[in-house]
Amino acid sequence: MEFMGYRRKTGKVGIRNHVLVFPTVVCSSEEARMISEKVPGTVYAIHGAGCGHVGEDKEQVIRTMVGICGHGNVASVLLVENGCEVITPEVLMPYLDEMGQPYAVVSVQEDGGTPGCVEKGIGIAQKMVDEANKLQKEPIPLSELILGCECGGSDAFSGLTANPALGIAADKLIEEGGTAIFSETTEMLGCENVLARRALDEQVAKDIYDAIANAEKTAMSGGVDIRGTQPSPGNIEGGLSSIEEKSLGCIRKGGNTTITQVVKYAEHPTRKGCVIMDATAADVMNNTGLLAGGCHLIVFTTGRGTPVGANIAPVIKVSTNSVLYNKMKPNIDVNAGVIVDGEGTLESVGQEIFDKIVAVANGELSKAEALGHREFDIHFRMII
Repeated sequence: MEFMGYRRKTGKVGIRNHVLVFPTVVCSSEEARMISEKVPGTVYAIHGAGCGHVGEDKEQVIRTMVGICGHGNVASVLLVENGCEVITPEVLMPYLDEMGQPYAVVSVQEDGGTPGCVEKGIGIAQKMVDEANKLQKEPIPLSELILGCECGGSDAFSGLTANPALGIAADKLIEEGGTAIFSETTEMLGCENVLARRALDEQVAKDIYDAIANAEKTAMSGGVDIRGTQPSPGNIEGGLSSIEEKSLGCIRKGGNTTITQVVKYAEHPTRKGCVIMDATAADVMNNTGLLAGGCHLIVFTTGRGTPVGANIAPVIKVSTNSVLYNKMKPNIDVNAGVIVDGEGTLESVGQEIFDKIVAVANGELSKAEALGHREFDIHFRMII
């Protein structure tokens, strides 16, 4: 199978053709927003990162920024710096140069403060959009598509309807030679052995055990009860009683194929197939990590109703139950509640999700995308 997408000079492919206006630090986020809002055809990010990072945390933020700015859905990027941050454009530029990603830089401190920076940025961004509009779509094998699998606002139906149906869709993409990444490590607690049985080899099995053990160790190190967030109050109200019960439902969105690799947050996999990303369970931060890892789009299942989207990629929403679907039809693309209603099966909804993935890859707008949801947040732990 094929989809119509953009083949970049970087060697990557994209299903969208965005010009990204990206602040390298929180201090220049508003300037990025001001520029983007004046130039149709651009998207922007607002985040709290870019300064005060050290060590592994700094590496993770840089990896995330590079993954987003060099994404296949991004035709070119305008970096908006403040000028004195830790992660300046000069930190990111060698990575962008190496991959051949087009970029330009404007500075709040060097280009006349906010007014001068915004004025200069508008001119550059408009030229980037004009250039991006010259690009033409071409047929691309579905084997080059990378899918992100996410769940948020889970309920008692998540592990029975939407998540296993998404797992079927992920398996179908993998059968076509594509890649599906699922994550949320704290929502895998208690399921280590289940996942390890699917590992490609002993090293991948060890990586699965290590990632989940480290997540549990981190949770315990704070001296607080993880049950305050896993499961969350909304999860409990939706019928989930324990982290193990939540985990057993969560991992079903990863399908049933061989797990070929475990990658870090925002790390691009080097193997195709089913991949685990060792990442936070926080919805928007997790979405950002999946995108930075190369996902072209995300399928996001929800039982309670989570409206978030993403700035550079479509997010497809799947409801676990029909009550939610009927309350939030403007936000939901696929209703997996028909499975418990007796009007559909796991296989039929899995096929519906797969068909929606292909349609959105071909340019159809997801509902979150059409509504203008552009949530973005980088996961970092330490600022000094």
